[in-house]
Amino acid sequence: MTTALPRSASLPPTRVLPRPTDQEARAASPTDVTSSATLPLDPAPTAMVWLEPGRPHEAVAVPSIVLAPGDALVEVELTTICGSDVHTARGDRTAPAPLVLGHEQVGRVVALGPGAIAVDGTPLAVGQRVVWSLTVSCDRCATCRRDLPQKCESVRKYGHERLAAGWELSGGFATHVHVRSGTAIVPVEADLPAELLAPVSCGTSTAVAALDAASAIVPLDGTVVLVTGAGLIGLTATALATDAGARVVVVDPDPARRRLAVRFGAVSTADPSAAPGSGDDLTTAFSTAGGAPLVAVEASGSPHAVASALAALGVGGVAVLVGSVFPAPAVPFDAESIVRRLVTVRGVHNYAPRHLVEAARFVERRSAVWPLDALVGEVVALRDLDAGIAAAGAGGSVRVGVRPG
Repeated sequence: MTTALPRSASLPPTRVLPRPTDQEARAASPTDVTSSATLPLDPAPTAMVWLEPGRPHEAVAVPSIVLAPGDALVEVELTTICGSDVHTARGDRTAPAPLVLGHEQVGRVVALGPGAIAVDGTPLAVGQRVVWSLTVSCDRCATCRRDLPQKCESVRKYGHERLAAGWELSGGFATHVHVRSGTAIVPVEADLPAELLAPVSCGTSTAVAALDAASAIVPLDGTVVLVTGAGLIGLTATALATDAGARVVVVDPDPARRRLAVRFGAVSTADPSAAPGSGDDLTTAFSTAGGAPLVAVEASGSPHAVASALAALGVGGVAVLVGSVFPAPAVPFDAESIVRRLVTVRGVHNYAPRHLVEAARFVERRSAVWPLDALVGEVVALRDLDAGIAAAGAGGSVRVGVRPG
């Protein structure tokens, strides 16, 4: 096993977790741990633990980890607060507790278990800068073999699992993350700002997966694409679709986000509450773009937006639903209209490793073209995580960052 001492965390822990027993480590590991070794850490990594809505996060120290074959320990540079983190923290959806939230991050490898490799099969090295997938998959089950590893029958998800002995560093709101074997790990450029790379592990890759699903039905080149919701996924999808030759219409109630959408390539924007003929309405936006959309990417999760996207599609169009990842009222569904217009409805939840690779390369290749730096605004220290989540929930920035140091 290769090791390097992590830097000291600036966050004083309130509690030190005991070292896991061999039995606990084995139960927590999805791999054979017969060749594993316990790695004592001094100073101990720190994780912020969510306990319940309305209660502040608690800082805990993790004095050692067990790196199984294929595992890596990564020191976090920056984590961004995803909408799902906000929904969980304020109780909008159920989640196991105690829990280390966070799953959008970039960091550097500081220790490796035997045989740890990147997604392309090359050996990982201490010091490499990496992003990694939201999910840990087995690569053996029927679902994985269908190229749906994000829905692996034994899937584990960073930032979503109950705190357990043997995998305490399981979320991005920490100084370090224990990256498990079965995770897609992608090395990234050393000199790009962390704010550009952190969202790759969730929002950027999900946008790539959404357009991949759409383009399997309708070619994007020359097509009018409707994007509803100008958050990080919607804005990234706008830039990706524009790169593919599409003419993109973005719908969002926030004027500032509509202006930002233009910077990401939108040819027109619309306010969903605008009266017909007002100039900010959807009909005018479609006219400017050249007609009705054949692709809709719904990234807001609003039932009204879902219904609007389905209704707007032309014959043979495809709606990709991305934003509906929290409880909401049911969407009225006109089955006859869907059938007669030959409309396809696809759901995209998370992504496959190839999408993570493409997302990382997109950021590296196109960050000088698109204002990706505008997607992360305020950055708070790890000790101020609760304030950061509150700011993210208020909607001021597209993403709020959390920096351990």
